[in-house]
Amino acid sequence: MTELRARTSADWPDAAETPTAPLLVLLHGFGSNEHDLASLAPALPQARPWASLRAPLTMGYDAAAWFPLDPTFSLDQEAVDEATRAVWSWIDAHASHDAAIVPIGFSQGGFMALQLLRTRPVRVPGAVVLSGFANTQEQPADSDLARDHPPVLWARGDADPVVPAHAITHLDAWLEGHADARRLVRPGLGHGIDETVMTAVRSFIDVL
Repeated sequence: MTELRARTSADWPDAAETPTAPLLVLLHGFGSNEHDLASLAPALPQARPWASLRAPLTMGYDAAAWFPLDPTFSLDQEAVDEATRAVWSWIDAHASHDAAIVPIGFSQGGFMALQLLRTRPVRVPGAVVLSGFANTQEQPADSDLARDHPPVLWARGDADPVVPAHAITHLDAWLEGHADARRLVRPGLGHGIDETVMTAVRSFIDVL
C-alpha cells in the first residue's frame, strides 16, 4: 500500500510521543487535495496539532478522491475499505498508538471521518462531518457506536446542491441510532463551510 501524502502542522508530534489532547486529521472532499482543508488551520483551536491527508486516487490536475463516486452516490465497499485502511496506515505510522484522533472531513472526506469512527472508535473520541454523507452498509464497529453514542458534529447548508436528499436522510437516521449528534444547518449555505460552521467546529473540538 502506497503511503498517503500529507501536510502537517509544525507541532505535529513524533510517533513516539503521546499527545495530551486529540490530534486533528483533516480529510478533503472529492476532487480536492491535502492543501484544501489545511487552509482552515488558522480557524481551528490553537495548540491542536493537525495533519491534512491527500486521498489515494489520482484524478489529474492535482485532484484526488478517496474512492470512486457516481451521481447516485452508490459505493464500492472494497474501495471504501482500501481508503479507510490507507488513512489508518498513515495514522499508525505517524502518530502514537495511544493518540486519540479527531477526524474532520468535508463532503467525501466527511464520509471518511465517519469511516474512522466506524472502524476504530476506541481511537476516535468524536468526529466532524461537514457537508458530508455516510456509508449505507454496516461497518465493523457500528454495534459499539449504537451502545456508546460518541459525539459527532454534522454541519451542512440547506442549499447544498451536491449531497442528495436520500443521503442526508440516511445520515440523519444513522446518527440518531449511533451518535450523540450535534446538528447545524446553515440557511442559504451551499456545498461549503462558513464562519458559523467553523465556530461550531472549534467549540466541538475544545471539549474533546
